Amino acid sequence: MRGPLSQLALWLALSFLTLFPIYWLFVISVTPAVDLFSTPSILIENPIWTNYAEIFHDETLRRYMLNSVIISTGNAVLVTVLAFFACYALSRFDIGGKENIFFWTITNRMAPAAVFLLPLFLLFTKVFAIGDWKLYDTHLGMILLYCTFNLPFAIWTLRPTIDGIPKELDEAATVDGASTWTVIRHVVLPLAAPGLAVTLILTWVFAWNEFLLAATLTSFNARTITTGLSEYVTTTGTEWGKMASIAIITLIPALVIFSVVQRHIVAGLTFGAVKE
Repeated sequence: MRGPLSQLALWLALSFLTLFPIYWLFVISVTPAVDLFSTPSILIENPIWTNYAEIFHDETLRRYMLNSVIISTGNAVLVTVLAFFACYALSRFDIGGKENIFFWTITNRMAPAAVFLLPLFLLFTKVFAIGDWKLYDTHLGMILLYCTFNLPFAIWTLRPTIDGIPKELDEAATVDGASTWTVIRHVVLPLAAPGLAVTLILTWVFAWNEFLLAATLTSFNARTITTGLSEYVTTTGTEWGKMASIAIITLIPALVIFSVVQRHIVAGLTFGAVKE
């Protein structure tokens, strides 16, 4: 009995350590500002919901939320499509040095985003500019920018799924007269659905949570909800309650998505892991 009980205690302790910061964030979001600077209480006492009400009635924050949805969704769809075709090519075609290409793709994800801030800023403001139009502070610019960092991860995540689909299925469909596009659409794509779902979800979450690049390369039109947190840190003080409320709100979409499709995530991550 000691084995199962000790494992249960360990997982309960790890769960508590993981979830307590989120709980504490929620406590801050519903605690009056005056009480935040007194002796902190772990329990929620006399909660207020004015922070959430003000956020949902703030037109600027609603715009930031919409920007986040547009950029995250657009980037996730584009990255997943590109990663699928890249992985299909690496898996099905005899490309010279394809392992080197795959490794080179992964190396693009290794460098920290801060290294690229200055060149990206110059590209967005000076190079990719036509008249008064610039790629800076646009949805298109952020969607394409996040491809630079999310596409290598998506290829790395999706390739085992494509490799796990037997090539004999492609050959059988080809013998029956199917074209390459028909094979992709009716054979490979349905079987790769779990892996595609995982790739889509993870890239969406990465784009949704990104802060540094969005804070540097947007000002208002494409500003995301995560960067909206910085607006509550001013010279006159920090509005901790509103910042905590926004942080809780940004957690909700990811939690909902993961709770709905968690079975597909497990299936996608394990697909192709075991081969004959």
